[in-house]
Amino acid sequence: MSRPLIISDCDEVLLYMVAPFRDWLAETQGVEFRMVGNDFSKALRWQQSGDYLAPEDIWKMLGGFFDTQMHRQTPIPGAIEGINALADHADVVVLTNLNDARQQMRREQLADHGFHARVFTNQGPKGPALQAILQEYNPSHAIFIDDLAQHHRSARETLGGTGANITTLHLCGEPMLAPLIDCAHKSGHADARIDTWEHALPWLMGKLEKENA
Repeated sequence: MSRPLIISDCDEVLLYMVAPFRDWLAETQGVEFRMVGNDFSKALRWQQSGDYLAPEDIWKMLGGFFDTQMHRQTPIPGAIEGINALADHADVVVLTNLNDARQQMRREQLADHGFHARVFTNQGPKGPALQAILQEYNPSHAIFIDDLAQHHRSARETLGGTGANITTLHLCGEPMLAPLIDCAHKSGHADARIDTWEHALPWLMGKLEKENA
């Protein structure tokens, strides 16, 4: 019988991203990053003029960060220990929204922090990519962990009629973002919302134990 499978996002689930991105922007790019609501496109302003960055400039900044500054990203407390503990009971892969050219960089980045896993890259909603992973692994049970409500919605919309045995956890480990983003649990697209690994790990272990009982 196939093992359970955990599909985890990386940024704000395993590693901090927004905080080091903010610091790099301020230190080197002349950009202020400040989240007021949940609209990421309105979080970046040029320091000199106060104008919002155009969408193409936001993508340029994100690309520059991931190409040159991934070493700034540090683990969210308990994340690496937690995901490695889960790997003792399930297969674990990472599904991250990065360009395919950065797949190896992400794998090496996580390995440097002590977590060795297969990395899948994706662009856009994660439902179709999640479905493809499930078709490849055919797990006895799957758990999907992500920090953004839209990906949980995509997962439910894509997998809802397939009969997939999947549990979804909305986890955002970045305190700067967690209070501002939409909650997938409240919208009915995630089975739970837990923002710390201290509390998420027992919940996740419980799901695996229930399936293995």
